[in-house]
This record gives sequence, structure tokens and C-alpha cells, in this order.
Amino acid sequence: MKLVDLLQINYIKYPLTASNKVDVIKELLALFSENNLIQNHEEVLKAVLEREKILSTGLGNGVALPHCKTNSVEEFMIALGIHPKGVDFQSLDHKPAHIIFLLVGPESKPGFHIRLLSRISRIISKEDVRKQILAGKSPEEIYQIFQAEEANFFEISL
Repeated sequence: MKLVDLLQINYIKYPLTASNKVDVIKELLALFSENNLIQNHEEVLKAVLEREKILSTGLGNGVALPHCKTNSVEEFMIALGIHPKGVDFQSLDHKPAHIIFLLVGPESKPGFHIRLLSRISRIISKEDVRKQILAGKSPEEIYQIFQAEEANFFEISL
């Protein structure tokens, strides 16, 4: 499996419009709800926010990666939002996040969850990829950037 198998065009939001971390997470979760991927929106939101309390998922370099494992879902899902102005995610470098991923998965597959987090981190750690994503003007364009970048990687096994 590759990230682009989970991160589909329908789950990319450009631009995000919310002005704070919680509302950005809600905006991304709405993409899953709109596509009938989650039934209990509030329970998943609670799990993501509980994870945020442990340690901020603001990675720095304009990137945040809120995520959670929850019994409220049976499959993994990834959403991506681009926020032109940026949102405070209490990042390690104290700068706003412009590229925000949301990863939600079942508690029963923690190893796969870690591998997905690792793959996202590896791709987004490249400055040129971040610049391309921020320059993208549509979900389709942003998806193509990921598709091209991920062509350099092996499949992620469950």
C-alpha cells in the first residue's frame, strides 16, 4: 500500500479556512464524514485531541501531523489540508503550520500506523516537496506531487 492509496483527492482540502488547531482538525475530519468513512465524528475528534494533549503534532517547517488510533474506525484514512496563512500547532520551531496531515487508524494495527507516520514524515521532510505542495493550487495538483514523490518508495505492508 502507498500513501496515495489512502490520501485520495477527495481528502485534500485547499485552502483550509479555520483559524485555529481544533477547527482545522474538525475541517479535515469533515472530509472523512462527507465521504462516509467515519460514523462517530465526535469520538474520532476526541481521540485526535487526546493525542494532541500528550505532545503537539506540530513538526516544524510549516508542517503538522495530528493523528490517532481509535476503535471508532476500522480502516486507515489520511486527509491533507493546506492553510495559506498558517495555524498555530504549538510546533517545535514555534512557527505556524501550513501543511496539515490528519491520520486516523484503528487501534488494532499500531505497527502500520507507525509506518504511515514515518512515510509521511520522510516525504514531507524534503524542503522541495513542501515548496511544491505550498505552490499547488488544487487538490489534484497536490495529489500529483505526492504520487510522483511516492513513486520512489516501496509499498508499506500491513
